[in-house]
Amino acid sequence: MSPLAGWLSGLDEVPDPVFAQRMLGDGVAIDPTGDCLHAPCGGEVTVLQPSGHAVTIRTAQGAEILMHIGLDTVALKGEGFAPCVAVGDHVAAGAPLIRFDLDAIACAAPSTITPVLLLETPGFALVRSREDGPVQVGDAIFALEPQAGATAETVQVTGETVERTIIVPLAHGIHARPAARIRDLLGEHAADVTITRQQRSANARSPVGLLTLAIGYGDEIQILATGPDAAATVETLAALIESGMGEKGHGPAPVAAPAAPVVQAPATLPADGILTGVTAAPGLAVGQARRFRLPEIQVDATSKGAAEEQARLDAACASLTARLDAEIGHAAGPQRAIIEAHRAMLGDADLRASAAKAIQDGASAGIAWRAAIAPQAEALVASGDARLAERADDLRDLERRVLLILAGAEEAPLAFPANTILIADDLLPSQVTAIDPRQVIGLCVERGGPTSHAAILAANIGLPMLVSLGPVLRQIAEDTPLILDAGLARLQVGPSVETLDEARREVAERAARRAVALAAAARPCHMADGTRIEVFANLGSQADARIAIANGAEGSGLLRTEFLFLDRETAPSVDEQAADYQAIADTLAGRPLIVRLLDVGGDKPAPYLPIPAEENPALGLRGIRVGFAHPQLLEDQIRAILRVRPIGQCRIMIPMIAGVDELRRVREILDRVRAELGITEKVELGVMVETPAAAVTADLLAAEADFLSIGTNDLTQYALAMDRGNASVASAIDGLHPAVLRLIADTCKGAASRGRWTGVCGGLASDPLAVPILIGLGVTELSATAAIVPEIKALVSELKLDAVRAHAQAALACATAADVRALAREFTA
Repeated sequence: MSPLAGWLSGLDEVPDPVFAQRMLGDGVAIDPTGDCLHAPCGGEVTVLQPSGHAVTIRTAQGAEILMHIGLDTVALKGEGFAPCVAVGDHVAAGAPLIRFDLDAIACAAPSTITPVLLLETPGFALVRSREDGPVQVGDAIFALEPQAGATAETVQVTGETVERTIIVPLAHGIHARPAARIRDLLGEHAADVTITRQQRSANARSPVGLLTLAIGYGDEIQILATGPDAAATVETLAALIESGMGEKGHGPAPVAAPAAPVVQAPATLPADGILTGVTAAPGLAVGQARRFRLPEIQVDATSKGAAEEQARLDAACASLTARLDAEIGHAAGPQRAIIEAHRAMLGDADLRASAAKAIQDGASAGIAWRAAIAPQAEALVASGDARLAERADDLRDLERRVLLILAGAEEAPLAFPANTILIADDLLPSQVTAIDPRQVIGLCVERGGPTSHAAILAANIGLPMLVSLGPVLRQIAEDTPLILDAGLARLQVGPSVETLDEARREVAERAARRAVALAAAARPCHMADGTRIEVFANLGSQADARIAIANGAEGSGLLRTEFLFLDRETAPSVDEQAADYQAIADTLAGRPLIVRLLDVGGDKPAPYLPIPAEENPALGLRGIRVGFAHPQLLEDQIRAILRVRPIGQCRIMIPMIAGVDELRRVREILDRVRAELGITEKVELGVMVETPAAAVTADLLAAEADFLSIGTNDLTQYALAMDRGNASVASAIDGLHPAVLRLIADTCKGAASRGRWTGVCGGLASDPLAVPILIGLGVTELSATAAIVPEIKALVSELKLDAVRAHAQAALACATAADVRALAREFTA
């Protein structure tokens, strides 16, 4: 009988090949509307996954029934699941097995659709007893029929025995999908194979048996094969598991102590009340904790006919389109770009077609919309890139907004008392835009990522935000006093009255300093001894340029041209690019504009550029490599930049350079297009130093480049071998690490030896603790976020060159990033 209430369908509707192709067995799927999984029949609980997302029952006749709540829910690591049974329990039909938080799973997992399978069991066949459609707990869904003569055949395999021990690198261990792949791999091998973990063994051809071993990331397992093909079988199977099967964890499996520190969120509030997260938007705030929970949307699972349901969905999408158009008209900068991206997603023809097909198959408008969104979000999550996975939130945001319209409901206004520091599991972009900064002064979320659209929006409206704080946030009671110092990536819970007063004074002092700095920001920036330091702003749109000028920026050290290329189906034309570049140049009113050539790939894919899936996108086809792979795209962008007037205001910067040969290739294209356009004036061509290779060969690059600009974000992740999009190591990534500072010093020295200037356009240029060190190392141009330009200019005006040079040398001699930051705090105190 049905273990869930919801929408029943065949396995073909499951957006996962392991289930859809029946690799584990035949069955059905249910998109649930309830929050409890019940026993579909009487039997014994034989497998309960440690994360609580899947359970197997064996009937008295020996049939194995697997229920897997949602897709890729093993990645939730138990969050949202509360098992009611244990392995070995005997249960009656209808007994509660697992209670779960449906809304939390819907927000965090690619899909809530739940396969219910008859695992491959000799002697039984599955017969559907109910058509697709709404289903309630207890409704008959399939029957098991005995098959005469279909008994398990035991064949004694003889031959050599080969054994091998390996460490499992799969981030979520060997769960249902890897178990199915292992079974398929062994299909053509003549060998008996067992896998052993901690004295417990299972037949490797049995997915159920492998699941009972509960093999996790980093576990040591033994593969034992006997038969004529034993050696090849062990070698092939070990290679498959060690490859990670597309689910490889970050860093090597922990055979010994890990090379890089991994930050684990505490299970309980620490004694000092200080929690560490990942900075998504800097700032300091003092307030009280208030919790935000995403209200559940009631979705009508009953179809009133395909025509009526399609009309309802079309009307809901049209209504949301109109709302988004209105929001675009009142938005600017990153907020506008994100809303425009949502508008483009909503109009996606494939998405709408997928929903229409589900409606024709009998789904209601709401269920169909969910079914259309799920595989798209799953594809982003399954990319293996944390920053791409964050974009799944945009799709879930669209899903939620359409479902609200279908339900005839409105998202309740986000109203909170003044001085609220909002605590949440996660936040969708539309929820961040709905926040009133007069009420909410900071954001702290359990999950999330530092490059999510929610984080970008928080930074845009000036809200300090920490992400990846973990479930310990749930232990913070309402109205608990909090100090959120997002710049230091920490949240202090329940501080003393004296600490609170001190933090409030610091907030007031920062506001006063900000006001003074803003009043003086229009003047050119000089150090106290007269040394000229240019302070520019990083831009992503014309709206950003207006904000930069209002904050006193002397130009732009980085124009991210991706805003023109992403979230669209085709590349922008030369005319379109030229018009946008010209508008930004006009807004800067003659000030320098450094235009970075298209930097996509890795965490920033463009749908019209065929970039195959890569095991490590950060080390693959990205930056200028994409331009070389698509030469017409590169030439068109250079042609568009050269059409900006006056000639020379735009300087061109090459991303992700690793060697002089790449610089020469771009120089050849630039010179050829200049000649075609009849341009005789010089157009400067510089390189972005983001790889250690570029830093240590800076003198060679500077011999042929007009300037060098350091992208400290990527330089840091490559130097420290830590993915800045991976929340588990993100708090250990610090651009003030001595290794990074030494690469910056090498860059400045190499550039100076050829008479070239060095700038910084990465995150360190916006860090007041880093600025004196950067200038002391030889940096003469800083390109920061527009909002902090006044403070950076005010800071620089108080510095003297001799002092910062000595300070920089002391920083280079430090052993750790923490030591550098302690030294920097003393210097700026």
